[in-house]
Amino acid sequence: MPFPPSPRARSGPRRRSLLAVGSTALALAGCTAGDEDSGDPGDGPSAADRRARARAARDSEELAGRYDVVIAARPGLAERLRPLREEVVRHARAFGGGRKASPSSSASSAPSSPSAPAVPGNDRDALAVLAAAERELADRRAKALIGVPGELARLLASVAAAGAAHVYLLTEGDA
Repeated sequence: MPFPPSPRARSGPRRRSLLAVGSTALALAGCTAGDEDSGDPGDGPSAADRRARARAARDSEELAGRYDVVIAARPGLAERLRPLREEVVRHARAFGGGRKASPSSSASSAPSSPSAPAVPGNDRDALAVLAAAERELADRRAKALIGVPGELARLLASVAAAGAAHVYLLTEGDA
């Protein structure tokens, strides 16, 4: 015997439908709100936005330099580190940096960088040094989210999350 319809049956959309549609609408609005190609010259990035992007690009370039130093000093880690380094280079480009993907261009100059620590004598410690650099940069980027506009904040958040994933791969992952 079928159950009779509930006297409180609602007509119209269900709560799940509204939540799904609402979150999709917010996501779409967030993706298009702050588009830099709106045609209005006053809508371009501010000086603070350009400085934040330049800083983020520089930070990624310096991190790629650290990868170069470790790869040069510990060639056995090159296969494991190269994909992570390439990601860091893509991050620099996303922020407007112009670093080349070739590790040879910076490997010779990176050891003289005052911010690059010496590479430890074993693989595990070398990976720990890179993981610490990735963690520190991801934390700094997460803190910087508060003071930047929408699109840059989304990019910083995405790159900070990628940095956290790199930390995992450097410390826990067997990739």
